[in-house]
Amino acid sequence: MSSCAPMINFLNRLSICSCKMTDQDQQLLLDSADVDITNGEPVILNIYDMYWMNNYTSTFGLGIYHTGVEVFGREFAFGGHPFSMSGVFEIAPKDAEELGECFKFREYAVLGYTEFTEEDVSQLIETLGNDFKGDSYHLMHKNCNHFTMSLTRILCGAEIPNWVNRLATLTACLPFVQRCLPQEWLTPVALANSVENSPANERRL
Repeated sequence: MSSCAPMINFLNRLSICSCKMTDQDQQLLLDSADVDITNGEPVILNIYDMYWMNNYTSTFGLGIYHTGVEVFGREFAFGGHPFSMSGVFEIAPKDAEELGECFKFREYAVLGYTEFTEEDVSQLIETLGNDFKGDSYHLMHKNCNHFTMSLTRILCGAEIPNWVNRLATLTACLPFVQRCLPQEWLTPVALANSVENSPANERRL
């Protein structure tokens, strides 16, 4: 096999990104790598807008964003549900439609490279699912971005961009902001209770 083959294989793996990269972009990426990329798998953070208001608030460094980690052509993320089981799930990379109508793919970032195998990653996801259970989800304290931060730290020692979870960080410093938000926005348990106690649901009963 040609000595250039590992580099070609690496560039081919980058094709899983929906954003097109120019030759210059690829070279800048290669030059900035601080590990042997021929022995590592790219760890990609996919970022989604969650609400239309982000078009306006993002210029101020605030917004509501969902993130997932893409590795080995698979994307992993965390979401809430009212059950005490893993809230970690897998989708096709950058498929906003699979997330729901309120989501729109925004951008991606290559955070680093991992020497974990795909089997290692599968086992890691299962382990993290014990900590990131669906009923433990909280929009401000334990959201999808907290999960991706945990995962990328383990995979490649990288942090996600600060602006992605800035709103959650801000509310931790300013609790009154959280008190202004409807509780059903914050946790899946509160949402389930809200739906159960809604007038429409009572009429059906």
